[in-house]
Amino acid sequence: AIRYYEAQGLIKPWRNNGGQRRFERADLRRLSFVMIAQQFGFTLPQIKQELDRLPDGRTPTKEDWARISQAFRTTLDDRIATLTRLRDDLDGCIGCGCLSLQACALYNPQDRAREKGQGPRYLMGDPRG
Repeated sequence: AIRYYEAQGLIKPWRNNGGQRRFERADLRRLSFVMIAQQFGFTLPQIKQELDRLPDGRTPTKEDWARISQAFRTTLDDRIATLTRLRDDLDGCIGCGCLSLQACALYNPQDRAREKGQGPRYLMGDPRG
């Protein structure tokens, strides 16, 4: 994994005369951050974007981490709100047995598929939305 993170530009270890990687403290903190951010569902490009804002050659400060965590918190809050809404809509569907795409708030909100024509539009390959 470390080689992959290096190839993605998430860490930049230096090499000694024998070609062995050597890591600075900042690299180890970055690795830790990458693994934690991935657990929260952030992609490597999203993580790299945040890490690219940090100056190379120094350990990130408390202020750096506070800024990053605030940006991530906003994204996580948005995801939580979306998942809560989906969960609440799902509660209305469990056991109803209607199988009505017109009434389904999860699969076809506001019957948007109707605008695409007759038939099972999404199953026929029409894009959702």
